[in-house]
Amino acid sequence: MKKYALSALLALASLSVSAIVTVPIKGTVVSAADPHIQYAGRISFTTPERPAFNFPGIQITAAFEGTSLRMMAKPKSGYFMAQIDNAEPFKVSFMGQRDSVVTIATALPEGKHLVKLMYAIEGYELFPEFWGFVLDEGKKLVDAPAFPDRKIEFIGNSITCGYGNEGLKKEEHFDYATENHYYSYASITARSLGAQHWVVARSGIGAYRNYNGPKTGNPESNMLAQYEYIGYAWKPELRQGASFLKENWDFGRYQPDVVCINLGTNDLSTPNYDVELLKQNYRKLLKMVRQHNPKAKIVFLTGTMLYDKEMALQKQLLNEVAAEAKKAGDKEVYRFDMDPISSEELYGNDWHPNVYMDEKMAGELTAYLRKLMKWN
Repeated sequence: MKKYALSALLALASLSVSAIVTVPIKGTVVSAADPHIQYAGRISFTTPERPAFNFPGIQITAAFEGTSLRMMAKPKSGYFMAQIDNAEPFKVSFMGQRDSVVTIATALPEGKHLVKLMYAIEGYELFPEFWGFVLDEGKKLVDAPAFPDRKIEFIGNSITCGYGNEGLKKEEHFDYATENHYYSYASITARSLGAQHWVVARSGIGAYRNYNGPKTGNPESNMLAQYEYIGYAWKPELRQGASFLKENWDFGRYQPDVVCINLGTNDLSTPNYDVELLKQNYRKLLKMVRQHNPKAKIVFLTGTMLYDKEMALQKQLLNEVAAEAKKAGDKEVYRFDMDPISSEELYGNDWHPNVYMDEKMAGELTAYLRKLMKWN
């Protein structure tokens, strides 16, 4: 840890961020590389002082001394959720061009405190980075509680991301301000089970065909093309650049107890789909997930945006793929269906589940996983 004017730190960051005029801020600056900071999620530490990521649900936890806390991130990194000690969580914005330091706690009682951060949105086009903290002068980070031993991985699409779940009308469209993974069914389920959860999810993605994609599929950008990387790239050429997106994910960093896969909505939600191609790709995805997570239980989920014919098709093909896997010797592949949205008050933006529907989904999935995993 070093003490210096924060403007000096930000000047170092100007290599990749346009020049920002800052007012010197006094305090103890804590690098993102400080060993007391704990991280969860697919994060690149190639530049340790500036961890990079773009999947939702990334978590950062630290315990600190003092009465205040400021957070540093790359401007335009997006939204985070923050919780101090046991207080109610709240949203922190780094959406502005000048948002590099944001105060997240003041006037705390003197002593030790805990901060929990979660990346609330999909940052696939924002290239977010976490830069560290600023503490009171002379204060430091201390040891924080470890993340829970129970581990879940969620593989999914916009439903898992929390797309539009803070929106008020289904007729309204996407806005980062109304997406909040913290209140997604995945995040609520993990908290209810006392588990940590890591997320590989992106709005619009499919197992074989992304939203409104060609009948032949989107092999360059579907989940099969994304799962083995540290971050999401919406076009393959992004993996050729200098960013962290070219990095393969090290599966040894996180071995979940259970993997929940909720895909198929985008594949089937518009006409011109091929059910057999979807089934083939689900088989391939299962093989890939099993290869990298040999001891995990794998659960194929449905819910909550398909209805009638497409919902029946999705359930049937997932039942068939799960049955084939069991017959071939993989006894740890399971199926669970969450109920579809059934009333107007449960819609967020673009016909997606809102936070009330996410709570309902989480209640269903929590009960199922608690029994499956014997997590009493």
